[in-house]
Amino acid sequence: MSKPIRISFERKVYELPLGAILPLRPMTKRIIALKRYERIATSIGVVGIIEPLAVAKADREGRHLLLDGHLRLHALQEQRVESAPCIISDDDEAFTYNKRVNRLATVQEHYMISRAIDRGVPPAMIAVALGIEEKMVMRRRSLLDSIAPGAVEILKDRPVNMQVFDILRKMKPYKQVETAELMVAMNNLTAAYARAILAATRQTDLVKPDRPKAATGITPDQMARMEREMENLVKDYRAIEATFGDDVLQLVLAGRYLERLMENTKIISYLEARYPEIISELRIIVSATSLDAG
Repeated sequence: MSKPIRISFERKVYELPLGAILPLRPMTKRIIALKRYERIATSIGVVGIIEPLAVAKADREGRHLLLDGHLRLHALQEQRVESAPCIISDDDEAFTYNKRVNRLATVQEHYMISRAIDRGVPPAMIAVALGIEEKMVMRRRSLLDSIAPGAVEILKDRPVNMQVFDILRKMKPYKQVETAELMVAMNNLTAAYARAILAATRQTDLVKPDRPKAATGITPDQMARMEREMENLVKDYRAIEATFGDDVLQLVLAGRYLERLMENTKIISYLEARYPEIISELRIIVSATSLDAG
């Protein structure tokens, strides 16, 4: 029977005075000068607090340590707000909250903006709330135009640079999906990596195959070699992906067998005396495939 899911915060949202909330780190001039802080402060001034502050349980003096929301707290203090909505942690460990937070992904932000505009919220108001220009709001609304559904599905929960989608639009749908899979597999979602993939993409895989790719410092021969290497890389990735699960299972089973085999002192003594290099490798395999270590 599976264990019940433990909720780390109380279900109720409390309105706590700012004087009872103690930050874990100071706000420096460098942090306050960040564009991110400016956006948060502007948003609070226009629409108020959207995401409650996360605080620890009160101490004997009724004070709460702030776990998440330092920029929001400082903005509230600057705007002379007396209290803020808070959720109270049910966990004694004060430094684990940020590990449990899923920040808004790029695709999810697109959906949020599109839904707000469809419901009649003026783009200018959204721009003020987010602290960005109105044209950026409209750009984020059209983020997924001409993007293959398969690529959207792969990137929907990822913090992707918006320029990546501009690069994907230059590729045909099936190539967009391949590129998204490769970027996630390599854990590299930067625009620079997307441009590198684009540079190595065959002309026939582009939306406009008759338009030369803009790549400075690369000769036609080098471009052709990059295209061939990229094609081979995708094939290798597909092959590994198809057998990865079975390979890992077989490796774990083999590791378990070796682990039990090495519990036999006679076998260990024999191998150490005659094949010390083999016993060293077997121990590495057992250590790497141990389920307890995972």
